Amino acid sequence: MSMVATVFGLFWLAWLLWTLVSHGLHSINVELFTLDTPPPGAEGGMANAMIGSLLLTAVGVGLGTPVGLMAGTWLAEYGRANRMASVIRFVNDILLSAPSIVIGVFVYGVAVGPLGHFSGWAGGLSLAIIMLPVVLRTTEDMMRLVPDQMREAAAALGAPRWKVTVFIVHRASLAGMLTGVILGIARISGETAPLLFTALNNQFRSTDMSQPMANLPVMIFQFAMSPYEGWQHLAWAGALMITTAILVLSIAARLLLRSNSFGK
Repeated sequence: MSMVATVFGLFWLAWLLWTLVSHGLHSINVELFTLDTPPPGAEGGMANAMIGSLLLTAVGVGLGTPVGLMAGTWLAEYGRANRMASVIRFVNDILLSAPSIVIGVFVYGVAVGPLGHFSGWAGGLSLAIIMLPVVLRTTEDMMRLVPDQMREAAAALGAPRWKVTVFIVHRASLAGMLTGVILGIARISGETAPLLFTALNNQFRSTDMSQPMANLPVMIFQFAMSPYEGWQHLAWAGALMITTAILVLSIAARLLLRSNSFGK
């Protein structure tokens, strides 16, 4: 029965990928990467949306990664039997399973509404909140896999606690921690709902993070819903690009995880 369920699921996954490739591959060309989004009926590309997505993702990674790494380190090394740590883990689990649109509405309430306009900073903040629990959970799990004997041996040689954490535990779990960061990037790369409430969109090329910013997920959503055939082709090409990027990141994460020597 489990084999039948597996084949059933793989069939629809393969059908979905084939549909995406067959519709999007013929729209992949040089203009897609060099031209901005066109008006209806004109030729163009998605260069402005790619630049915007890279900036939003960079802000999300820049905010979410250090907070997730530090929080995961504290939970693994100092908060194993701490009541505050239990509360943090509970809140992190809720955040990990929260719908992304809820996070988008939350950021809208704290960053968009009070300022009176959409912005790239608000979009990056929403992506950071989505990425944070992934990095935190992975960091704690990978660090707790490091045997306590390694910590005790370093402490017996007179190494202070912070040196044991940074030079022994972090070094042993580095591959797993990087895997969490890559999985977090893969998670936020295709998010659309939170960006609709925060960064919104921009038809022009802009790197001003204080203004609405073009991005691939929202652009794909708008173009796919439009009646113009040229925009629909661009939507398929953009969806194929995001899917390929997430596939590459997922493969890189698995290769890093397999190279984690202490887990073997």
